[in-house]
Amino acid sequence: MKGLKLFLLCSIVSIGIKSQEINNWIKSPVDYVNPLMGTQSSYELSNGNTYPIIGLPWGMNYWTPQTGKNGNGWQYTYDAKKIQGFKQTHQPSPWMNDYGQFSILPMVGKPEIDQEKRASWFSHKAEEVMPYFYKVYLADYDVWTEIAPTERAAIMRFTFPETNQAQVLLDAFDKGSYVKIIPAERKIIGYSTRYARGKMENFKNYFVLQFDKDFINQNVWNDKEILNSNIEIKADHVGALVKFPQLKKGEQITLKVASSFISADQAELNLNEVKGKTFDQVKNEGKEIWNKTLNKIEIKGATVDQARTFYSCLYRSVLFPQRLYEKDKSGNIQHYSPYNGKVMPGYLYGGTGFWDTFRALYPLLNLVYPSVNVEMQKGLISAYQEGGFLPEWSSPGYADIMVGNNSASVVSEAYLKGLRGYDAEILWQALKHGANNEGPISAVGRKGVEDYNKLGYVPTDTGIDESAARTLEYAYDDYAIYEFGKALKKSETELQPYKERAMNYKKLFDPKYNLMRGKKKNGEFQDNFDPFEWGNAFTEGNSWHYTWSVFQDINGLKELMGGKQNFAKMLDSVFVMPPTFNTNYYKEVIHEMREMQIVGMGQYAHGNQPIQHMLYLYNYAGQPWKSQYWVRQAMDKLYKPTPDGYCGDEDNGQTSAWYVFSALGFYPVTPASTQYVLGAPLFKSIKINLENGKSILIDAPKNSNSNIYIDRMKFNGKDHSENWIDHFELLKGAKLRFDMTNKPNQKRGTEDADAPFSISTYEK
Repeated sequence: MKGLKLFLLCSIVSIGIKSQEINNWIKSPVDYVNPLMGTQSSYELSNGNTYPIIGLPWGMNYWTPQTGKNGNGWQYTYDAKKIQGFKQTHQPSPWMNDYGQFSILPMVGKPEIDQEKRASWFSHKAEEVMPYFYKVYLADYDVWTEIAPTERAAIMRFTFPETNQAQVLLDAFDKGSYVKIIPAERKIIGYSTRYARGKMENFKNYFVLQFDKDFINQNVWNDKEILNSNIEIKADHVGALVKFPQLKKGEQITLKVASSFISADQAELNLNEVKGKTFDQVKNEGKEIWNKTLNKIEIKGATVDQARTFYSCLYRSVLFPQRLYEKDKSGNIQHYSPYNGKVMPGYLYGGTGFWDTFRALYPLLNLVYPSVNVEMQKGLISAYQEGGFLPEWSSPGYADIMVGNNSASVVSEAYLKGLRGYDAEILWQALKHGANNEGPISAVGRKGVEDYNKLGYVPTDTGIDESAARTLEYAYDDYAIYEFGKALKKSETELQPYKERAMNYKKLFDPKYNLMRGKKKNGEFQDNFDPFEWGNAFTEGNSWHYTWSVFQDINGLKELMGGKQNFAKMLDSVFVMPPTFNTNYYKEVIHEMREMQIVGMGQYAHGNQPIQHMLYLYNYAGQPWKSQYWVRQAMDKLYKPTPDGYCGDEDNGQTSAWYVFSALGFYPVTPASTQYVLGAPLFKSIKINLENGKSILIDAPKNSNSNIYIDRMKFNGKDHSENWIDHFELLKGAKLRFDMTNKPNQKRGTEDADAPFSISTYEK
């Protein structure tokens, strides 16, 4: 009974801590980040498909403990029991896998190169994980490992037991690798050539490892054996082993490591990021950088769990794409180009899929971190000039996956929201080229462009899968190009085709079902239509998910569905239908189906991107309170600061950026516009510290778990009935005041004039 009483007391205390509100501005937000959020994932079910990224914002290199086998995209999973190395990684997701990876492992005892045999048991009870610092106890070796990163380097500290068999292993992975040990310099150099996606000429990730203690023995190894007395090797799969003198209990060995995609000399240059610095200096500097980055958004009036979720999501939002450029001795910016295999001047970023991230991730950058996106736009210019097309999925070069031509949105939005300092004319030419040509692979340029430009849609019967999804996204992308061209003052003649094609979504609307449907080349709708079939004419979803992908003209979609009331009923239907799915196309239950099925929200599939904006569409139907309700439901039910904390793939910051925007109280339904559609803020107070020195203050003092509805809103002291706010008005510095209540206000925001942007109303 005493045990039961103690358990109940602890439970009550725990609940109290979780629900306790933070009443002051959070000044060290990195302390609330959980890099393990989303790591309890598998092929069958994604709770995020993340791994703990130890690095700096947008860093070139990241580090992670490796629990999976070499080459396994699930390189760290929360339920794993053993660590086989500490891996330098550039992996955007398990589906994309990695490139240029290598790993390091301290060991005691008989040397073992086999990755399963050398793996050590570990426990989360003896694991400390922060974005700027990682520490874990390797039980089989009685060794503590610590890691502190910089953008292109890291420092590691290994604390050994008393032993005369202390060693460190380097694994350069397979597919062609090289290592050389230089004992006189306490150094290992080499390169990894492994990559998972695309085709890259002359690709190498050069690395240098610098130790602070002499070696008493050193050997290289290949995939089968340790080669005694050898200090250099080049083969399919190689590595190195270095042994140290007798160590006392608690004695430490420090390792400084850096890498470069350019050359071995550049790797040495990148090592300067940690030269002359102690472990604690690098760790503390990393913490300062993270706090500076995360403090762009301050919050108070959040529960501890809400703060952890928010800042864990913001952390995920500033990791990808990664900086792939490096600085030479004179400080000049240069990069290895995965597009032509050469070392080129200028910026480059990589590791993101625009199909995912055009929706919320890039809008978040444009609002909160615009200077970083200016560099990214310069990087896109590099990609276009070196490869002939803009990437749609860069990993780090062209990857043949997903659909759409959504670089158009990423480029257009940046310019429309005021970003400057790069050659927009080159990007205009890049967008036109991509919109009117098929690329070297199906995911670059526009697959099916000839039919699309002629018929207004990609047909289902010409051998091109996911044709309806392509059509809907091309139409939005054409709208984005049109808006970009207008901003650049291009002629009406040049712009007209894009303006017209922005309305192509109408060609796939079937009034019989009030849904989008694939169409054959002869103009007839696709046979045997099942709105619950995933894939086929759609991408990782069904017609109920993709019908809403008319970002540029929700008003036009509303009219096709019969007006406000019918449109709202169709939105309502998403939540009341059972989570049925048809697997005819995929021939298996893919993880996205399962993730929709298990959350109890009907056909709403937040774990994948196509429908994530749909919750905000009630604002176009004069029923904004329903958006306020469902957005809060999604935030509360589908996100937790825990290893199972996401409801599907996190996807390079997109699913996280959705949460960040939604917690602020607004969302970019049409990214390539200057409007944000309202939801309702999650916290009592939020402050966005803009790069221009201004700030946005969002106050909702009566906000609570029950007070989720907007009764009244003021923008800079004036009543605001519109269901949207403007980007440039926010940039001037703004005060938003929300009076929250537990009952829907069904009079506010109900007029047609309150509806957000749609091209069909805007162009009238």
